[in-house]
Amino acid sequence: MIKPIKPEEVVGVIPDEVIMAFNKLIANHWNGKEATILQKDAVKETLNNFKNSGKKMTEDKLFEMNYLDVEGLYQNQGWKVDFDKPAYNETYEAYFVFRK
Repeated sequence: MIKPIKPEEVVGVIPDEVIMAFNKLIANHWNGKEATILQKDAVKETLNNFKNSGKKMTEDKLFEMNYLDVEGLYQNQGWKVDFDKPAYNETYEAYFVFRK
């Protein structure tokens, strides 16, 4: 019998290239307490991974497919993940913070 998909199963459709990018960035930005990753760096690393794997991907498609919505995936692995982006009247860079 076919069953409806569970929310946690939807998270699993994030491509390996995205996870590889975040894993690398977390390791590279880890200060012993947390890792802060700018969204633009995650986009750049992810697009590079797609290019290296021979798959086509655009920045627009990354956002359209919600591929950078990795918070739940990493929280399921024990991380506390926060994402912050500027409101319409703010000008800072969007970023993720990963903590133990």
